[in-house]
Amino acid sequence: MPCFLYAAVQDENKIATFAVDPFTGALAPRAEVPAQGGPSVMAISQDQRTLYAGYRGVPAISGFQIDPVSGGLTLRGTVALPHAPTFLALDRTGKYLLSAYYQGGSAAVHPLAADGTVGAQAIDWLATANGAHAIATDRSNRFAFVPHIARLNDNVLEPPRDNPGPNMILQFRFDAQTGHLTENVPFRIEPAERLGPRHYCFHPTLDVVYFSNEQGSGVTGYRLDPTAGLLSALQTISSLPDGYAERNTCSQIHITPSGRFLYVGNRGHNSIAGFSADPATGLLTPAGRVATEAVPSAFCLDPTGQFVFAAGTASGRLASYRINSETGGLTPLATYPVGQRPAALLAVETDR
Repeated sequence: MPCFLYAAVQDENKIATFAVDPFTGALAPRAEVPAQGGPSVMAISQDQRTLYAGYRGVPAISGFQIDPVSGGLTLRGTVALPHAPTFLALDRTGKYLLSAYYQGGSAAVHPLAADGTVGAQAIDWLATANGAHAIATDRSNRFAFVPHIARLNDNVLEPPRDNPGPNMILQFRFDAQTGHLTENVPFRIEPAERLGPRHYCFHPTLDVVYFSNEQGSGVTGYRLDPTAGLLSALQTISSLPDGYAERNTCSQIHITPSGRFLYVGNRGHNSIAGFSADPATGLLTPAGRVATEAVPSAFCLDPTGQFVFAAGTASGRLASYRINSETGGLTPLATYPVGQRPAALLAVETDR
């Protein structure tokens, strides 16, 4: 099946498409489509036929039809929003698009039509707090979480501002029949340390959820009660080498389909940190770090878990790596120009 890598290039108002060689991980440029408004986040439909892009400059979400043979994108529709989305994710049925809003301090759910277009009217638009950074449903599709970082505008490309965020995770129940989110009890998880939970991913087989800690520069694993939908802290582990004292913030977090290896981006140290996950407990152990492009705010894995692709927000380049199937270590492969401020990456395997 063909595999394509999409890069949302925020400052050039475009989405670039690359074909991915399934054996070598090599990238071949295919096409670029206009995406006016500063594309900065993306998500993919369950059938791999629709790509969703959120815009930072002009708040909106667009849906693009994916050609399964060429990987080409065709705009299907755009919905205007009151705030710029920070994160997009589909629920497990593919009927709803969930979104989080950093500056807007909120989370929303939009219905999706049969052709994949986004409904103009949100089912839910819930106030959370400034710094809301992600939202996604668990494997049962009954629970969702919204992490909030510990400092607003804490970007390594900009001076830090003395404007603290709430440093918390909100816990929701999700109704897959109606698309509504309701507060779980307890509603808030507030780490004792200034971790700044940012993004998260679910272990594919265990009831464990991993959060990247933007300010804490590491990963916290939480046990997920599959009945109550509540999180309890399991482990916090650093993503930095011992003795590193320079400024750093963590970005995205991804786990391989096998659940064996997990990766998180370091902005400042400019590396991708890897971890091995215990197959019985989900506990993490370090699996090395690899240098990457400057300010890796976005990176992704290919759908088979063989390769990692990282975007340098400051460098305007993509870097590719092969995952060692035994150790989880990353071997650098190649770098590619992509444009000014690549803000999101998404690898898709189509069924032509």
